[in-house]
Amino acid sequence: MRSVTLAVALVAALGLAGCSGMNSTEQRTLSGGAIGAAVGAAGTVITGGCVACGAALGGAVGAGAGYLSDKLKK
Repeated sequence: MRSVTLAVALVAALGLAGCSGMNSTEQRTLSGGAIGAAVGAAGTVITGGCVACGAALGGAVGAGAGYLSDKLKK
């Protein structure tokens, strides 16, 4: 569980640092991917699945949702 907490903190820090100089769509896609990866990893830890698989799937879904939410907002 400690490694998951560290991974989530690292992803969050990189996600926040990576948003400078980006437009709204890029920011939402990046932050959605980071949040999705964290939730996917945490969910697979709880259910006993493959953490890397959960993070990858969650990141892809989160990035897609972030992109679409920005496009639908405009």
